[in-house]
Order: sequence, then structure tokens, then C-alpha cells
Amino acid sequence: MDNAHPEETDISRNTFVIRPNFKHKFRPVAVREVISSILSQNLTDKTYIAEEIPDMTRSLSEKIKEGVKELGYDRYRIMVQVVIGEQKGEGVKMGCRCFWDADTDNYAQDTFLNDSLFCVASVFGLFFY
Repeated sequence: MDNAHPEETDISRNTFVIRPNFKHKFRPVAVREVISSILSQNLTDKTYIAEEIPDMTRSLSEKIKEGVKELGYDRYRIMVQVVIGEQKGEGVKMGCRCFWDADTDNYAQDTFLNDSLFCVASVFGLFFY
């Protein structure tokens, strides 16, 4: 083979990845640690004030998303949902449904409680094909 035209000797290879490597899969335990750390850092001394909750949920969502991105999930779409409510001794039930690939996609969630409020944060990691 003549090396006069090296660009012709390169073989084009399919780089389409349909599954993440084992070490790059979404790890709910690691994500839950990030969620727990951020919630405890930001909510420990907070009291429930209804007017402050929308900004607080947006801020927590962004902090959690950035913390999860630092874990290196390059090909994942990260979605964060934060719900904050007033602690009045009543029960709350939450649920979600998702249509996803059970081999690659996953989620993690954590709950924070103090005397004034409760917070449930969920992070969904969806592999982007």
C-alpha cells in the first residue's frame, strides 16, 4: 500500500455508541450522595417561607445538576426535580413514571426534613444515543 495519500489509508470506523461503558453508567448511589450533600448544606437552617420556595427550588435544582455533571456522565441527559413543602406533620406520597431503557437509564432521589420543611429531590439520568 502506498503512503502517498495517508488520508486514503485511514479506515472510517463506526463510532456510534449504543451502550455506556460499565464505568460510565449512571450510578444512583454516587448521585444520591451528591443530592444528600447539597440538600443538607443548603436547607439545614432554612424555614418554610412560601414566597422563597420557587427560587429555592430552582437554585437547588441547578446545584444538584452541576454536582451530578461533575461525576462525568458525558452521554447522559440529566433531569432534576425538586419539591419543597411545609412540614405540618401530614403525609405526602409522590410517584413518577418514565419510559426508558432499563439497561442504561436510572434515577436517584433523596429526602431532607427539618422542623419547618421537607424536600424531595430526584435526578434522572437518561443515556443519549
